[in-house]
Amino acid sequence: MIIVHHLNNSRSQRILWLLEELAIPYELKCYQRDPKTNLAPPELKAINPLGKSPIIEDGPITLIESGAIVDYLIRRHGQGRLQPDSSTPAYDKYVQWLHFAEGSAMLPLLLNLYVGRLGEAGKPLQPRIDSEVTNYLSYIDEALSHCDYLLGDELSGADIQLSFVGDVARQFGKLGPYPHFAAWVDRTQARPAYQAALAKGGEYAFARR
Repeated sequence: MIIVHHLNNSRSQRILWLLEELAIPYELKCYQRDPKTNLAPPELKAINPLGKSPIIEDGPITLIESGAIVDYLIRRHGQGRLQPDSSTPAYDKYVQWLHFAEGSAMLPLLLNLYVGRLGEAGKPLQPRIDSEVTNYLSYIDEALSHCDYLLGDELSGADIQLSFVGDVARQFGKLGPYPHFAAWVDRTQARPAYQAALAKGGEYAFARR
């Protein structure tokens, strides 16, 4: 049985969504952020020394990085679902999107969050951050301008990995200029598996219910 160590309002929500899409049974262990600091509880460090989520355990395997978890679950348990055939060019595009979510797109959104907390001290950095947010969200919007999902008409693991970027961007009010990306967020969040993951995972501030 796969065990998911799930933290509220975190990237681990997309792992629950993936497992629901694949209809894989799993055991859910939930953790709550500290209401004052918004930090994960110390109990998570017993499984992951970094104290972060998601974490999955699958027998002797423990994984702590979202992209690696998405890749692992699809390769080991997906039975060919949610990724292209590895011998096709579409697979290379899939892998690029899988890494793009955290390797590129998430950073300016995180900077927007953290620098925004600095108030006046952070204002000199804001124009550059805004420029990078625009750069990446525009890129995603263009990619989704001619298809429902990143690779075409079918959902893939790359969409699931990118979902936290879309969820956070909308929460920050950044999706107004990007109608294709905004429609994709609505489309993914309307999926029954996404809604089932919300019901099981509990508090998630980045979704419409």
